Amino acid sequence: MEKITVVTPTKQYPILLEQSFDGLANAIKEQNLSGRKMCIIADENTDKLYREVVKKELQKVADTVFYHCFPAGEQHKNLETISNFYQFYQKNRFDRKTVIVALGGGVCGDMAGFSAATYLRGISFIQIPTTLLAQVDSSVGGKTGVDFCGAKNNIGAFYQPELVYINTSTLKTLPQKEFSAGMAEVIKYGCILSPKFFQYLQQQKQNILSMQHDVLSEMIKQCCLLKAEVVSKDEKENGLREILNFGHTIGHAIETISNFQLLHGECVSLGMLAVLELGKKRKEVTEQEQKEVQELLAYFHLPLYVNSVSKENIYQQMFLDKKVKQNKISFVLPKGIGEVYTTSEVSENEIRKAIDFVVKI
Repeated sequence: MEKITVVTPTKQYPILLEQSFDGLANAIKEQNLSGRKMCIIADENTDKLYREVVKKELQKVADTVFYHCFPAGEQHKNLETISNFYQFYQKNRFDRKTVIVALGGGVCGDMAGFSAATYLRGISFIQIPTTLLAQVDSSVGGKTGVDFCGAKNNIGAFYQPELVYINTSTLKTLPQKEFSAGMAEVIKYGCILSPKFFQYLQQQKQNILSMQHDVLSEMIKQCCLLKAEVVSKDEKENGLREILNFGHTIGHAIETISNFQLLHGECVSLGMLAVLELGKKRKEVTEQEQKEVQELLAYFHLPLYVNSVSKENIYQQMFLDKKVKQNKISFVLPKGIGEVYTTSEVSENEIRKAIDFVVKI
């Protein structure tokens, strides 16, 4: 078992990397969460795959184990679904000692975490991410929330879990498209923080794609270490943590305008390519660096352009982004591979040209 400790001003908690669910009960015991009511929150896909095996582990340490299943898909990441969670919690008399267990991908983790953050003004929750994207990104760092009126994650809270338990073998059941979407977030870490990690991905790309376990585990571990370091320095995105939004400003707009027909990671891929083009125009990224990122994204079957969305709608949608300040859109821009900076000083013309690079009509 690999262990990474996340330290923030509000909480310290472990990320555990295992090849099965066998260590879950003991991990819960070590966090002093035994003897409580526990509730598994899962979407209909994850529920079928993992509910029983996780329930069996929880029963070793829990007072009672409940489960609540919701419809899969980003379109259900809203307050109506959260309201259903609350009703279930209230019906079963959940109290402040109850533990919510998020079993699934990023949508599940975000919503289960938000419900935990807000029910009875905050109850404990555990993240058990089962997708690559959730394992390397969304389960770590305490961002929770839902989409609202066409704006992604516009209602939410920073609320840290008690424990993140990553069973890497769940990736075996992940559809190829979902695995590729997760790789966009993996590649992001190389682009923003570590040229060495980016080179590792280039060198190991064949082993990653063929799901070689040791390489996958190392890759996930490095992503968690990189994110944990950023979150420990800036828990609530007041500065440094903003760099984790690399590719997300344009990416989120494309995701919303496409009515979530594209996966989050696919949109992040497009968003990264757009800002790399912007960086190249500013002479802060070379053509070779841009090409290397593009080739790595393409190798993992990520889209390099989209043709089903309106450029104008994407531009306007960006003003609903959480990071807009005084009507100025904030961008994370690259300086080569492995370094980025945040700025709101990007002209409308630059933004529109960046959009043009990835939206072909």
